[in-house]
Amino acid sequence: QVQLVESGGGLVQPGGSLRLSCKASGFTLDHYTIGWFRQAPGKEREGVSCISSSDGSTYYADSVKGRFAISRDKDNNAVYLQMNSLKLEDTAVYSCATDFLGRWHLPCSQASRYGYWGQGTQVTVSS
Repeated sequence: QVQLVESGGGLVQPGGSLRLSCKASGFTLDHYTIGWFRQAPGKEREGVSCISSSDGSTYYADSVKGRFAISRDKDNNAVYLQMNSLKLEDTAVYSCATDFLGRWHLPCSQASRYGYWGQGTQVTVSS
């Protein structure tokens, strides 16, 4: 059974840090491109970051560039999103996705590329 489970969300003050985890079961995460997306109330889903399966190249949205970092952990079949210097506007539900059975021709920043999604984890940045 293919499954993605996110964890690591929570409440943090502006300027703080969190590390989100996306752990997979039923398939090898390292074989697929993984994306992180977020959606705040009343806003469209936004592609935050992704990491390619082919060459490990990464993508970051302009809004998080220089503050967030995506990485793989092959031993634990996981992908992480390190979030530093968090801002109020980073508050959202963060979800990871894999292009396992996805549409590989689409850019990794597009949600339509991905075939499986986790349930999401809430990140709240508040003073």
